Amino acid sequence: MNNPIAAIGRVSINVFQDTIKILGLFFNTIWWIIVGPFKGKTASRTSVFEQLVFAGTQSVIIVFFITFFTGIVIAMQSAYQLKQLGAVIYVAPMVSISMARELGPVFAALVVTGRVGSAITAELGTMKVSEQIEALETIALDPVRYLVVPRFLALLIMLPCLTIMGDLMGILGGLVVGVFNLNINPYRYVTFSFDLMTWKDIWTGLVKSGAFAIIISLISCHVGLETRGGAEGVGKSTTLSVVLSFILIILFDCILTGIFFFSNM
Repeated sequence: MNNPIAAIGRVSINVFQDTIKILGLFFNTIWWIIVGPFKGKTASRTSVFEQLVFAGTQSVIIVFFITFFTGIVIAMQSAYQLKQLGAVIYVAPMVSISMARELGPVFAALVVTGRVGSAITAELGTMKVSEQIEALETIALDPVRYLVVPRFLALLIMLPCLTIMGDLMGILGGLVVGVFNLNINPYRYVTFSFDLMTWKDIWTGLVKSGAFAIIISLISCHVGLETRGGAEGVGKSTTLSVVLSFILIILFDCILTGIFFFSNM
């Protein structure tokens, strides 16, 4: 029987080593973002644009679909309780604030993780097991500069944009319930949705989405670049990437929520 203490120690060491590698990848990526444009040839604009389209434009429909029906569900669930208090109109700010602060960033990040993060890991993992990464290094091309930086920038730009659009779709979903089921005047619903919303509700959601973008890009690229074992290894890496990203998104969401909750900013 294996010693449980030794097993825990091995897991702890592996987690520590992977954390160091991910932090190293993060600082290396930032380095190439700053220095890359001034040091010889950099990643092509076409590559960055392609990643922007893939990460953002092609994810819009899925984000719209999920956040719209999330807004509907929040409105219906909250209306059930608020009706008993005679405060049905407060369904509007409840939907808008919860979408802006919490559900918009989280659902957009989970969608991007499942669709974009898994694709990044599979692509880089396939390049790794087929020795394309080594081929880049052989011709003096840094893999981080040419593979990680475009994906990092694309997610960092597009995820906050998807979050904003998702917030609006969630509010629209709540509006549908408020107007057609709760008989609230559309103009009053919209104005009340934004009257009680503050700038803090908006920028906290955007800060979260930026943090989630960094998590998704770093985890996906790191796991992809560390892939071993051929096609089977690519499949395992893709699954690991998605699971780790989901866990870290929820973990950092909890941490950031606590920071914003106890701060007076």
